[in-house]
Amino acid sequence: MIDLDWRNLPFGYIKTNYNVRCYFRNDKWGELEISSSEEIILHIAATALHYGQEAFEGLKAYRGKDGKIRLFRIDENVKRMADTATYIRMAIPPGDLFKDAVKKAVKLNSEFIPPYESGATLYIRPLLIGTGPQIGVKPAHEFLFMVFVTPVGPYYKHGFNPIDVVIERDSDRSAPLGTGHIKVGGNYAGGMISQDKASNLGYAVSLYVDPKEKKYIDEAGPANFFGIKNNTYITPDSHSILPSVTNKSLMQLAEHLGMKVERRKVPVEELATLEEAGACGTAAVISPINKIVDIENNITYNIAKDCKPGPKTILLYENLTGIQYGLQPDLFNWITIVE
Repeated sequence: MIDLDWRNLPFGYIKTNYNVRCYFRNDKWGELEISSSEEIILHIAATALHYGQEAFEGLKAYRGKDGKIRLFRIDENVKRMADTATYIRMAIPPGDLFKDAVKKAVKLNSEFIPPYESGATLYIRPLLIGTGPQIGVKPAHEFLFMVFVTPVGPYYKHGFNPIDVVIERDSDRSAPLGTGHIKVGGNYAGGMISQDKASNLGYAVSLYVDPKEKKYIDEAGPANFFGIKNNTYITPDSHSILPSVTNKSLMQLAEHLGMKVERRKVPVEELATLEEAGACGTAAVISPINKIVDIENNITYNIAKDCKPGPKTILLYENLTGIQYGLQPDLFNWITIVE
């Protein structure tokens, strides 16, 4: 294992030894290639540069107390990338190719997998881009699929502690029938203006409302939103929301732990009735929410008690991370061991 200050890693890019690549040419995928270069060569007319033919995924490798390396729900990442590629007309990486590339990238960079209980993980970024040249607006004929990894610390520097959130109405993450339900880079580019606005106002993240009526809760910046009340896990339902692997897992866990689960429209006014709330995703797992501020209407929804995570949020977090690190039984067959 390399010598890094594991407990103080940022959530940022750190160079590792190798990445894995595979090209789609002549209507077929080639063999996996190993590269030590951090760079790629692109045609100046590549569709990734001009027409946004780009999809990515995010997952993590966890080093358990038993020393084993675990991947969490990789099949869901395979499926989501396939859904994204289908929607924006790219070649779909076969499931076995995707999984082999991820495992190979993890094993080749095993010295960068943070130690157990360091608070850090190995972040894995599968990436699919259109490399073939086009000047007209149409799909490429050639694509590049690659996987690189980097060790990361917590997404928010304060870790599993409640964050302050501000409601965003001046911009939308995606259109009502746009690309919000798939994982393309353009969705995140469009969200940077609201994230800058939130940061400048002293908030961790913006909470979007629905792009059509501006009445319902949508996403919490780059993460899904959930609320808890009356022993019920509630999360918004909308075409413009990315299906989060973490949120999907939390819904299953909530039911397993005896909670009701509701995936439905969540009116902004309902925030006043929530006992707990959080933002969830691969990067942060769960970020409990302290308060949600509606500047436009001069309303503050105080969620957390004494600025601490609520009991059900803690229970969900401990169960989810317990499975990821092998501390609890893998009741749902979510884990893949990297041999």
